[in-house]
Amino acid sequence: MAQPAATPIRNTATFTYTDIASGAVFQGVSAQLQVSAAAAIPPLIDPFGSLTSCDGGLLADYTGFSVGLYELLNSTGDIGLPVSLTATVPPKTKQAVGISPNFYNSNPFVLVNSDQGRFNFLLDVGRGQVDVGREYILAVKPPANSALAERRVRITITARNGNVASYTATSLDGEPISATSEATSVNGVINISNAETVGLSLAVAVNNINIATCEAQAIQLLKTGDRAAAEPGDIVVYRLNAKNLSTTVINNPEIRDDLPLGFQYVDGSVRAELGGNAVNVTVERNGRSLTFRPNVALPIAADNIPLNIVYAAQVTNDAIRGNGINRASISGTRTDNRRIVRTGPVSHLMRIRPGILSDCGTLVGRVFVDKNFDGEQQPGEPGVPNAVIYMDDGNRIVTDANGLYSLSNVLSGSRTLAIDLTSVSGYTLAPNLYFIERNSQSRLVRLAPGGLGRVNFAVTPTARGISDTIQEGTK
Repeated sequence: MAQPAATPIRNTATFTYTDIASGAVFQGVSAQLQVSAAAAIPPLIDPFGSLTSCDGGLLADYTGFSVGLYELLNSTGDIGLPVSLTATVPPKTKQAVGISPNFYNSNPFVLVNSDQGRFNFLLDVGRGQVDVGREYILAVKPPANSALAERRVRITITARNGNVASYTATSLDGEPISATSEATSVNGVINISNAETVGLSLAVAVNNINIATCEAQAIQLLKTGDRAAAEPGDIVVYRLNAKNLSTTVINNPEIRDDLPLGFQYVDGSVRAELGGNAVNVTVERNGRSLTFRPNVALPIAADNIPLNIVYAAQVTNDAIRGNGINRASISGTRTDNRRIVRTGPVSHLMRIRPGILSDCGTLVGRVFVDKNFDGEQQPGEPGVPNAVIYMDDGNRIVTDANGLYSLSNVLSGSRTLAIDLTSVSGYTLAPNLYFIERNSQSRLVRLAPGGLGRVNFAVTPTARGISDTIQEGTK
């Protein structure tokens, strides 16, 4: 709004009077009072702008949109009460004159289609509303039933030099402010003497993730499995359903899928389709993280054609130690403004049942040279490597370099183990002076479900007589 020139107002008074006693006439002029019109009527400054679509054009319908200027409640960008603006009226009245389209300086200002997305607010210099350090939140609110989301931009008055005020506008969601720029913060000036010529260009604030997409959620991903629970050894099938929710095609969709602990991708199992047609998919593996890159673009939301991807994973014993939660996310590139859209992670929980492993236990033990025939390994009694032990179910166990062995996932119950003396050349079973049952080359152990059992085998060299060895051991 063009402000009047600062024309000085001069006010003087002349006087004359006659002294009755002497008849003398006196004349004079009062001191001059000078006041500028600008100082008398503080100007109003109008930061104004327009709401655009994500590609910089007009929205199809502005009905229900509102733009408001709010007090900054805290540093996180929460808004307080609407800024109290000086009331104005349309031109050709005797009151303070507003400008189009917000003639009355309403706050918030409700848009209509005839405004084509334009808005404006007049700040009052006389009320300190353009003082350095003042901060406001410019909030754009879409209709309640709209797919578009609210945007907030913080406006800070950074400097003031006469009739020029500088400001910084910062996007509070980290996304670009304008549809034609990637900048999330812009600087500008407001010319107080001619505020109508200064505008703040603001892209429509309609996306929580990426301002260029317009929609609150431009892309959708769903994650499901073929069962609610699985156990080690099972093959599970996962399904990914990706759908474009925007008004433009999304190119180069990429899905990252993080498998739970103990799940292994089955090579060559991935399949994809779009609208009933098979789609080629490349898979990149990095540990338990899978990246799927389908060779297809996602059609616009109006087509309602999702992309479906299925693949298989095998459940291993390690899955019992994990939580069974699978997480996936998707990203892609819009064709209208070339900006990346993404969503996720979405998750799927598959309960892990131990299955047969829940009844299994672990066996540990050793084969050693028993010099004092007490059945326990003492310092100086070495282990015997490569000794062979057989279980009742035919499992064959070989001791390590220290004569130790261990066997996991052993079915619980009464289990029998026997040492193969032919595997320990030069040794025979050592007699036990304390426990008669240990004078056999087989052992019986009762293994509880999930329990731990220990079975040792003591041997002695056969180069010497048994009786001589016993006598030596009892000394």
